[in-house]
Amino acid sequence: MSDPNPPPPHPLAWIDDELVRLEREGRRRRLSTREGPQGPRIVVDGEALVHFGSNDYLGLAADPRLAAAASEAARTEGWGSGASPLVLGRARPHRELERRLAEFEGTEAALVFASGFAANAGAVAALVGPGDAVFSDRKNHASLLDGCRLSRADVRVYPHGDWQELDRLLTRTRARRCLVATDSLFSMDGDLAPLVELVAVCEKHGAMLLIDEAHATGVFGPSGRGVAEALGVEHRVPVRVGTLSKALGSAGGFVVGSRSLIEWLVNTARPYVFSTAGPAATAAAALAALEIVRREPQRRETLLARAATLRQQLRDQGWNVGSSASQIVPLVVGDVGRAVRLSHALRRRGVFVPAIRPPTVPEGEACLRISLTCAHTDEMVAELVEALRQL
Repeated sequence: MSDPNPPPPHPLAWIDDELVRLEREGRRRRLSTREGPQGPRIVVDGEALVHFGSNDYLGLAADPRLAAAASEAARTEGWGSGASPLVLGRARPHRELERRLAEFEGTEAALVFASGFAANAGAVAALVGPGDAVFSDRKNHASLLDGCRLSRADVRVYPHGDWQELDRLLTRTRARRCLVATDSLFSMDGDLAPLVELVAVCEKHGAMLLIDEAHATGVFGPSGRGVAEALGVEHRVPVRVGTLSKALGSAGGFVVGSRSLIEWLVNTARPYVFSTAGPAATAAAALAALEIVRREPQRRETLLARAATLRQQLRDQGWNVGSSASQIVPLVVGDVGRAVRLSHALRRRGVFVPAIRPPTVPEGEACLRISLTCAHTDEMVAELVEALRQL
């Protein structure tokens, strides 16, 4: 006899069905474990691979100088910060890092966040709100997109890199304040935002411009400050965001700009106000990385030259590398299943290149994302090129 009152289904039972769907669509991701330090050669789940999936563009993540700086700071400052920066979680290395970042970026002030995601989301939501409008490039990083949503401003998404459409949108808006947010170097496509044109459009309409230099800091520009420096417009961009966790090999994010901007963020950026400060040791490591960026420009010069050569080699083989102009080189294949199969085939040849699938990229734009670092040797790159030729 059946139970007249069967128990209700488990409230999370739907997740299993959704995981099956993701598996069927080739979109289910699984965690792996890296053994040992980040570098151009890694061991993943016991398998030795040449690594083309890292954002450690200058090869600093395992640099002993960063480790030494972090170790000394951990010895003198302890590890955990214990509180938000406003409740005495901020330590001397944080203060010194903010001073040095402002000096490095040529701005009045800087503010360090616990992550680059927090810096983007916090800055956008602090600058606009209900009654305002924020204009976002279609291919912006998720941290900018989430900041737009959190702001509760009217969000307008313009086609990727289309500054003319942005101009039209700004002409029609009646919002109280307007903010334009864009990556400077797009993390999946490897292409650059048209910052010269974006600056001109924002100045024409009196709109604020925020650019995220996360993938360009340390790599682009004569001093390594990013794409805005490379294009000569950095002092016309009022809000610049960067990260400490990619080319600088540490952890955290930052915003640089005027003193009044930074003071405003200290008081209103919720991810800053309500998050525990990052460990002082990570700030010390970032300080060491900034000094290396200043003293060793050959790292970024070698990286960008090697990337240009790789892009041409792959085009010669017939691969679609899109409009990449950086150390990020996508092989656009479109189909999710093909991207996954190619990634697995490369791994069987001892080369790790991740397959990037929706929602990270738009539908129909699945790709292999090759990420070069200056720690890669010519032999490693040649191994990648040969493996791709075989495929």
